[in-house]
Amino acid sequence: MLEPVGGQSLPASHDSLARGVSAPSAGSVSALSLVGGVSFGPKEGRTVVFGRNRPLVHVCVGENDLRISRHQGSLVCGGGRWWVHNLGTQPIRIAESGLLFRDENPFPLECGYTPLFIRGSQRREHLLEIFVSDAGGGEPGPRHRNVTNAAVSYSLTGSERLALVVLGQRYLRREPSPQPWTWEASARLLADIEPDTGWKRRRVEELVAGVRQRLSRLGVAGLTAAEVPQPIGNMLNHNLIRELLLTGTLVPRDLALIDFCGED
Repeated sequence: MLEPVGGQSLPASHDSLARGVSAPSAGSVSALSLVGGVSFGPKEGRTVVFGRNRPLVHVCVGENDLRISRHQGSLVCGGGRWWVHNLGTQPIRIAESGLLFRDENPFPLECGYTPLFIRGSQRREHLLEIFVSDAGGGEPGPRHRNVTNAAVSYSLTGSERLALVVLGQRYLRREPSPQPWTWEASARLLADIEPDTGWKRRRVEELVAGVRQRLSRLGVAGLTAAEVPQPIGNMLNHNLIRELLLTGTLVPRDLALIDFCGED
């Protein structure tokens, strides 16, 4: 691999960067694959190249996988931060941030840990770990005796929770590639559960829309039509249900509210 001029090499035996990195200066970047990596301090225009061509990259990724480009991508320091550029034919999946395609605008890295995934042959995925040090130089030390931070969850009324459990039951059941239930199917099941409450499609839509609007005002992204490209389809409800699951607002045991009725 290329010599890390101005930086240092990381051996293949180095701990996962998810554990943090001891760096001499804020804004340093470390990159690590299965075969080793590098660490560099911040410098305008500094470039770290990764890809399959071990002799001509700083970090080798997917050396024996011809689906990975010889120069798959780079990390470039500019404007006081590091940016991921995709130079290869395969998209780079940035955890929780979607896909970065070739020649798209580069993706800015935040301080801390960011895993990058590149799909190779036979559904293999190659991992490139990135860590950008903050002013503290890395992750905080062990906090064994500290009180656990309370989870950020959202308050729901009983009717909102019931409607959202019905709408998002495929997610709560951990089905592969889940999608929200339709408005019509949700209204029918709700009417079976509470026959005297007047559940209709319009009521379900209004309750769910109210929750989306409330969370959007709290800063949750992807819950309004202006934030989602056409055709919108189920994306607004999908984003809502994912947010409720990630925050523990909805949990699998909530299925007890509806399981006695079963699916259609």
